[in-house]
Amino acid sequence: MAHLSGEARSRYVRRMFDRIAARYDLMNAIMTFGRYRQWQRHAAETVAPIVGERFLDVATGTGDIAADLAAIAPLVVGLDFSRAMLRAGSAKAHAAGRVVRIEGDALALPFRDNSFDGAVIGFGLRNIPDLRGAIAEMARVVRPGGRVVCLELTRPLLPAVAPFFRLYFHFLVPLIGGLVSGSFAAYRYLPKSVERFPDADALCALFAECGLIFPEYEPLNFGTIAIHWGAKPIEAPG
Repeated sequence: MAHLSGEARSRYVRRMFDRIAARYDLMNAIMTFGRYRQWQRHAAETVAPIVGERFLDVATGTGDIAADLAAIAPLVVGLDFSRAMLRAGSAKAHAAGRVVRIEGDALALPFRDNSFDGAVIGFGLRNIPDLRGAIAEMARVVRPGGRVVCLELTRPLLPAVAPFFRLYFHFLVPLIGGLVSGSFAAYRYLPKSVERFPDADALCALFAECGLIFPEYEPLNFGTIAIHWGAKPIEAPG
């Protein structure tokens, strides 16, 4: 996997998520001691939803964040490149209502400019081969003044936490994940994907490079999770 890039990496990751889709939610609950839903709800709140707006959930997976947004939004679109993940979350979407789930590529979002009031990606950005391209695409489809939000694993911000995180994340998680999901490769990939991912400050800078203003982040879970956000500039009147 380490030598793959571009489309080859995308195909590898898509097949991997197709294999683990049926046990994805269960493994997330085990791996995070049930806390992942709290982080997802916080990410949905960070988009700053207002009743009546429309939102996009990129790399929606089984659709938890989309369902959170649908609590007040009349339309939420959840996009993912894994057909199996979309199928696994179909019951949630039906229960939430107002959620449209489509198969698509985060690097070529099938929407016009300024189509949504906000966009969020939860635990998906590090799986995309072109981070800058993915952030820029979300910024493109969000209206001026709307937010782009990313919830993602990150390298620990607290030095004292790092050795414990590494022991758990690099050794225990692959073992537990392999036993629960049936795919040891998928959960060996997980810690490697975090090692390749920019740290929190670098990702904040990347948000700015993609044209988002006031980029900030909030560390969670002893600095092993971060929520980043930035706003699309409001265009000056012509």
